Amino acid sequence: MPSGSRVRVEYGGEQPVLAVKLQEMFGLAETPRVAGVPVLVHLLSPAGRPAAVTADLASFWRDGYRAVRSELRGRYPKHPWPEDPATTAPTRHTKARLGRS
Repeated sequence: MPSGSRVRVEYGGEQPVLAVKLQEMFGLAETPRVAGVPVLVHLLSPAGRPAAVTADLASFWRDGYRAVRSELRGRYPKHPWPEDPATTAPTRHTKARLGRS
């Protein structure tokens, strides 16, 4: 993952599936591919529940992220919810940990 985490890709359906916390995908404009096949990305909330599912990450950042951000940032205020995720560094940490050394 762009954040440095290692996440397992699940196989068995029509296309590979990747379940990862949304903040760990910040800055990634292109949908990951396995052997040329786009991966179905399950973007998870900080609680590990699916917040969105997409096979077109660029479209999600452009069109769907705003609604997900508005719904989840009140529920998870310690997590980063930038207005422009394309220019934000991916992270697996909360805002509280981002400032620590």
